[in-house]
Amino acid sequence: MVDGENQLKMREICFCPLHPDLAQAHSAGLLLSGIDGVDSLRLISEHMLHIHYDVRIISLQMIEEGLVELGYHLDNSLLLRLKRSLFYYTEEIERDNLGVNASSGVTPQLFIQRYQKIQHGCRDQRPQYWRNYL
Repeated sequence: MVDGENQLKMREICFCPLHPDLAQAHSAGLLLSGIDGVDSLRLISEHMLHIHYDVRIISLQMIEEGLVELGYHLDNSLLLRLKRSLFYYTEEIERDNLGVNASSGVTPQLFIQRYQKIQHGCRDQRPQYWRNYL
């Protein structure tokens, strides 16, 4: 029997303090707030985000790779790279033991949420039934 409480992970995502955008942690928190498997988010500092997630649905590697693909810069100090590698490895083993298939990741969901939140001129203001009459 698998206990669901052991599958909830608490991690910290640290962003590069030398990056010109000082609000990386805040904007990343806004993007991750609606992703499947992410339970809660808390902004610790302007460079650090505390995240609770279900490892059966999503892993830290999926989250961080999605953020990097969107242009966020993670802190790559030696200690954080070692921690990150250890977390990636243990979560991968845990997901394999649970029989969780490797999915495509969180990146498509992040792109969709980012697209929906930004202001741009690509939205069609006409009602759905008028869009067929071009």
